[in-house]
Amino acid sequence: MDDAGALRAELADHLLGTGVLRDPRWLKAFREVPRHEFLPRFYRQRHDGDWEPVTAEHPGWLQLVYTDRVWVTQFDGDDTMTGGTPTCSSSMPAIMAIMLEALEVHTGQSVLEVGTGTGYNAALLCHALGADRVTTVDVDPQLSARARERLHRNGFTPTCVIGDGARGHPAGAPYDRVLATCSVTTIPPAWLEQTRPGGLVITTLHRPIGAGLVRIVSRGDGTGEGRVLVEDGRFMPLRAHARKPALAGTGAFDRRTTTLPMATVVDPAGPFEFFAGVALPDVVAGQDWLGHPDGSWVHHHGSHVDQGGPRRLWDLAEQALALWEDLGKPRRQHFGVTIGHDGQFLTFDGRRWRL
Repeated sequence: MDDAGALRAELADHLLGTGVLRDPRWLKAFREVPRHEFLPRFYRQRHDGDWEPVTAEHPGWLQLVYTDRVWVTQFDGDDTMTGGTPTCSSSMPAIMAIMLEALEVHTGQSVLEVGTGTGYNAALLCHALGADRVTTVDVDPQLSARARERLHRNGFTPTCVIGDGARGHPAGAPYDRVLATCSVTTIPPAWLEQTRPGGLVITTLHRPIGAGLVRIVSRGDGTGEGRVLVEDGRFMPLRAHARKPALAGTGAFDRRTTTLPMATVVDPAGPFEFFAGVALPDVVAGQDWLGHPDGSWVHHHGSHVDQGGPRRLWDLAEQALALWEDLGKPRRQHFGVTIGHDGQFLTFDGRRWRL
């Protein structure tokens, strides 16, 4: 076994050992599909915050490729940029494994992948299901062309489509499964319309606070019902669903004391963070601030907060914490998702919150 093969086996064994891989088909795919063929160049963030390119000439390139990490491959939709807002990456293999397992796909079923990216995930799908069962779409012509070339070079020939992923690919519908390796603020109706009744849509809700993987069972008419999954998964947003960050403002403000730590509200590892995002829609967070597009903002100073704008966001955060406690401190996996003709909602215990 060559060095790449040994590193692939080590990564697959790691995913198996952590419990995110269970299906032998996916284990075999991770053992045999060469991730390094799809990552000849990526970017690593240095301690000073700047990004440095890592290529095959880098002495640690191969080992880095096969670590369980996400690697950024593009900034601001421009292949020539070496910094900015990441717009393409090779996702963390553990998250990829979680989503592939969540598909619960069977032999002979077809899959639409939204977000071709590097092509690595499409290669895993092709390996397990056969290329004739896989369609992958990406809005970026350069990314799509590059991924197609790498896929073909490695023996995988899925249907590669350039287009707006939110519209799916109706020419290949209906699909048994839709897998979106990007995040969305709401579920595009086209995905559910193009999925057979009883088929599954797997994606990530793009929420400034409290993102979450979701699995929706399609009714075949643009509606569906599902759950938020226990596993956390955060992806770059579908470009049509990207949000401009709200900036914490200045000007007149109120100051008061607080006993609620900022980390309780915004730490993805914390139990409250998902519900905080449910209760504070469109609120974005920095290290010590919250902001909303309506101009409301908070600066958190540990023992006190400054609040400005038309609403007092920290008051709302504290009220959300009290409600969450009254509801029994539900975690992300306790929430349902309802996609109806009257809107899209997160649900829990008879309550619902609009996405």
